[in-house]
Amino acid sequence: MPSRFSETTDVHSRLIKCPLVIEESRAFWEKVVPDGQPPNAQEAFEQYWFGAKSLPWVKELTFNLQTRSVAFPEALRVLQSWHTMMPETRAIICHWHLQLADPLYRAFSGDFLVARRAAAPPELHRNTVIAWVADNGRASWTLPTRKQLATRLLSVALSAGLIAGRRDPRDLIFPRVRDEALAYLLYLLRGVTFAGTLLDNPYLQSVGLEGSILESKLRKLPSLNFQRSGDVVEFGWQNPCLATWAESELASCGLAS
Repeated sequence: MPSRFSETTDVHSRLIKCPLVIEESRAFWEKVVPDGQPPNAQEAFEQYWFGAKSLPWVKELTFNLQTRSVAFPEALRVLQSWHTMMPETRAIICHWHLQLADPLYRAFSGDFLVARRAAAPPELHRNTVIAWVADNGRASWTLPTRKQLATRLLSVALSAGLIAGRRDPRDLIFPRVRDEALAYLLYLLRGVTFAGTLLDNPYLQSVGLEGSILESKLRKLPSLNFQRSGDVVEFGWQNPCLATWAESELASCGLAS
């Protein structure tokens, strides 16, 4: 299946102004038109898409949420129809879409935090994150920018369920990933150009899904017929695309309307 869309690869600092915004994302999904004109911030402001927010904040939200979800119109249509999505699943899906749009957050959550979990003890300090941003961000970023990004990376990871606590040292944890969330990600990535494979990528690794743990969950998914024989892997897709997966699997489970 040819890929039409790609993960973002240009490092930027937009996370400073717009964090995970889980509830704002839900409001945005309900209002924006897939494959239509770009969302109009003035219209969103006047129609209270996000409640009584200022126009500058609404502009920031609409721009960032456009890059995170409107950039993937098939996924946006699925998100709009998934009315009974569990809050924990919504947080994880927002996390994955932010990873798609922000390579710094993708590396932080899908590589750096994974490595920190393997350390003893598996914990994190803000100064460590500041140093990581200095090594992995743009050379032109000043120390205040690095500190702001480090603070934002930690707060977003907290919202996504990847870390616990707001004070150092912060424990590293994994969120619960429901079967429908995992299936959504796999069908989404099937149509996206990204670094890695469907078994080895920062999206899965960031939530603790790799190796035998991942393969065990894949074998239980009704929308896949996952099999491995040595180095040969077969996914056995039961649906041709993300949209048809949503039509069949979410509706049959009472998760969409």
